[in-house]
Amino acid sequence: MTLPRLALSVIGDEIGPSLEEMISFAHEHGLKRLDMRTVDGRNLLGMKKEEIIKISRALEKAGLTVPTFVSPLFKWPAAGKSAGAGKVDFAFDPKECPAEDIIDHAIEIAVILGAPHMRIFSYLRHRRFRPSDLTDGKAFTKLMSLASHYDISIQLENEPVCNIGNIAELRAFFDPKEEELAEEELAEELLEEDMLALETIDGVMVDEKVEAEAKEEEEELVDPRDKDKETVIYLRPLVDIANAWATGEQPSDDDIASLAPLVTAIHLKDRDLAANRTVPLGDGNVPWPAELRRLLGGVTTGEVLASIETHCPQDSRNATARSIAGLRRIAAEIGVEVV
Repeated sequence: MTLPRLALSVIGDEIGPSLEEMISFAHEHGLKRLDMRTVDGRNLLGMKKEEIIKISRALEKAGLTVPTFVSPLFKWPAAGKSAGAGKVDFAFDPKECPAEDIIDHAIEIAVILGAPHMRIFSYLRHRRFRPSDLTDGKAFTKLMSLASHYDISIQLENEPVCNIGNIAELRAFFDPKEEELAEEELAEELLEEDMLALETIDGVMVDEKVEAEAKEEEEELVDPRDKDKETVIYLRPLVDIANAWATGEQPSDDDIASLAPLVTAIHLKDRDLAANRTVPLGDGNVPWPAELRRLLGGVTTGEVLASIETHCPQDSRNATARSIAGLRRIAAEIGVEVV
């Protein structure tokens, strides 16, 4: 079976903070693409339109394209929810957005960069997350509408500090059957927690009231794939296998097989599991030849965007160079072309 080729890209700030460092590295290593997240330590979502135009022109002049605006959208607490404690890499406060509407601004940035993809998250992790916490929000609805209008693929990444943190949770979001099972488990949890006493409230026994509320909530759930055609096309899982391994998960064959047909982009890094740290691709414990082979084996497109997300800030430029070499070595081992 012929596996799809990998379109190599690197998240620019994994090379260095300045645009000059990113461009020089790209030329040195023959890169054609740079995904953009921050420049000089500032998230693009916190920049004004004029600043984005300047960055875009510099990249175009350097002969580089931008496949993905690596946005921090929804990497903050959901409204009315308390997020768990913990370090959040590349955290962003929506108040830092200079525009009146953060969704409009995010889409505008992607359009200016010429990026066909935009990365998003699932809010910082909170108790009892349901897909509707994300998909029913006005911001998400507007995002998907604009994405379809401007032909931008929205890539939802599994991020450990967010509600969708591993591959199983990513699969559950995109697979209605898995979501139904999760809803049943949640309903049972709610009953166990709330039915400690059979007290009457407004003339209804507590057990009956909780069961009725759980049923109503279940009926209100909306599967992202059951919306209009644009949502099916433009909302994709951004599979980050190393993120899953970092949580202690070894992704199952079933979860990968379920997600693979929807995949058009992936993030690549590696983990030293004993030291609990990220290392250059190919230097860690993630069995990348096997992981790539089984994921790409289920992909339905001829090309997948493969973005290096080194996460080795102590030696970013060298670590990213080693990661590129590692990807080429792994790809050659499994017979995949890197372009």
